[in-house]
Amino acid sequence: MNYLPYIILLFPLVMFSQENNTVEKDSTEYDYYIVEGDSIPRETIDLDEVYVLNKLKFDSPEDRMRYLILRRKTIKVYPYAKMAADRLDSLNARLDKLKTKREKRQYTKLIQKYIEGEFSEKLKKFTRTEGQILIKLIHRQTGETTFDLVKELKSGWTAFWYNTTASMFDLSLKQGFDPEHVKEDYLIEDILQRNFLSGALERQEPAIKFDFYELTEKWLHKKKP
Repeated sequence: MNYLPYIILLFPLVMFSQENNTVEKDSTEYDYYIVEGDSIPRETIDLDEVYVLNKLKFDSPEDRMRYLILRRKTIKVYPYAKMAADRLDSLNARLDKLKTKREKRQYTKLIQKYIEGEFSEKLKKFTRTEGQILIKLIHRQTGETTFDLVKELKSGWTAFWYNTTASMFDLSLKQGFDPEHVKEDYLIEDILQRNFLSGALERQEPAIKFDFYELTEKWLHKKKP
């Protein structure tokens, strides 16, 4: 029995032009910028945070091979975890607009049916380790474990049975993403950041908080964060 079809139940769930203007303000000159679509001059322009990543070093050829395998699997499953977060945001936004429990229940079932038909066959082809990474990344993207998401959409009893089924494959839907204490999770984050920078993956900020640079010091430079 394949556990992955159960996981899909949670899925419902500038360019700018620049003008420099010098104006006098308290006898001090400031450079102001006009951002396209914004009529208010600014002294600074907000830029997205960019990570500067360390060059990868491996203790052995085996460690390098394990990283490459982890990279391939992470790149494969990340879009599904991102989709889970997107669907959850959309679902919650829509449910907030519905008034009755019946309307909310009907809408949830409709989305579940659509997602199952669209993605179930693809998810069935995931390996056990790909399933493990998916469960971790769902927690990274949503801030909730797969178990809790299923519990919210269904019931605690249903989530219990889904977790029991996953346990038969040495998996737990309660497993979270913990790069602070699990080195593999840190390596997964490192893989994501490198592929965000290259444009291979679309960036989505994690719903859980951690300092990537501090974790790099811990795991790569053997310093406590």
